[in-house]
Amino acid sequence: MARGGQGLARVAVVVRAGAAPMWWLGVVAAGVGVVPEGLTGRRIGVFAGAALFLVTAVVVLFARRRRYTGLARGAARAGKYDILQDRAVTARNWRRGHGWWLLLAFLAAIGSGFAVPVAGGLLLAGAGAGLWLKAAWLGRVERAGEALLWVRVDWLGRGGGRPVGRTVKAFRSTGIAAGDAAPGGARRRTAALV
Repeated sequence: MARGGQGLARVAVVVRAGAAPMWWLGVVAAGVGVVPEGLTGRRIGVFAGAALFLVTAVVVLFARRRRYTGLARGAARAGKYDILQDRAVTARNWRRGHGWWLLLAFLAAIGSGFAVPVAGGLLLAGAGAGLWLKAAWLGRVERAGEALLWVRVDWLGRGGGRPVGRTVKAFRSTGIAAGDAAPGGARRRTAALV
C-alpha cells in the first residue's frame, strides 16, 4: 500500500457478515430438529429453543458494546492513502475464515435435535439475529456521529472477524458517504435515475 496507507474494512460489515449464514443455518437446523421426537419431546424443545433464541440474541447484541463505543469515540480520520475495502470482500473474507466453524455449529445444532428438538437451531439463529441487531446499532452510532467506522484489515486476524479483538488498537473514520456500504453495513442503495 503506497505511502503508508492501510487497508480498512467497515466495522459494521464485519459484524454483519455472520448474521445471514448463522440465521439461515439455524432456521434449517431448527426445521430438521422438528422431525425427531427427542428426549424432551417437541413441545419442550420449542419452548427451550425460543428461550435460547432470545437470550442468545440479547447476549450477542450487548457483548463488548463498551469496547465498540470506546473505539468509536477515539476514531481517527482515515488517511488520504488508506484503501477502503469493498463490502463484498469483507463479507467473503469473514465467511471463508469461519466456514469450518459454521459447518460444525450447523452439524451440532442438527445433532442436538435428537436430544432437545429445535433448540440448537434456534440458538444458532439467535446468534445471527444478535449480530444483525448489533450491526443495526452500529449504524445508529455511525449516523449519530456522521462518520463511518473502519478497522485495519491486518488487525482483524486470520478469520477476518474480530473488529474489537485484542489486536485492534483504534478505529478509523470517514465521511458518511464513503465506501459501498450504508451505515450499519447494509448494501448502499443507489439513487434511482429519473
